[in-house]
Amino acid sequence: MASAYTTLLECIGEDPQRHGLQDTPMRAAKALAYFTKGYETDLTEIVNSAIFAEDCSEMVLVRDIDLYSLCEHHLVPFTGKVHIGYVPNGRVLGLSKLARIADMFSRRLQVQERLTKQIAEAIHAAIQPHGVAVVVEAAHMCMVMRGVEKASSKTITSSVLGVFKTDARTRQEFFALVNR
Repeated sequence: MASAYTTLLECIGEDPQRHGLQDTPMRAAKALAYFTKGYETDLTEIVNSAIFAEDCSEMVLVRDIDLYSLCEHHLVPFTGKVHIGYVPNGRVLGLSKLARIADMFSRRLQVQERLTKQIAEAIHAAIQPHGVAVVVEAAHMCMVMRGVEKASSKTITSSVLGVFKTDARTRQEFFALVNR
């Protein structure tokens, strides 16, 4: 990857041997590896032993989980917040695991629509709850720094499964809690 970054620097007219750029190709390669580390992680590793039997059937919601990802169309960042809710079915998941699942998928080249769905489906696969709901709110640098250059724009996507899809009251409660 460092060699590819050297080539990219040359293509934009820079001198990769210039004092400030000498170590940039390796730093950029390490950064890209970190930004895409989600490819090296799987759901089983994350969930591990953090599923607990619990007689709970009320909604669990974690709001405002920070999100950092790369747009697969332009390889520039999009950042925002993820809100995850689920209704347990005799099992709960350690709360930090919800954030780790979001990180696993966000640390890949993404489109926000797919990311939102992947998070919901992974939680459903891990604990088979009565339902899962995920909302992602993000600012896309491909819209802010280039293209239409709309700095204030945000994209909001949602994915609902189970009771969040079939029961309007449950879905309404989730969205009301997210928007508090």
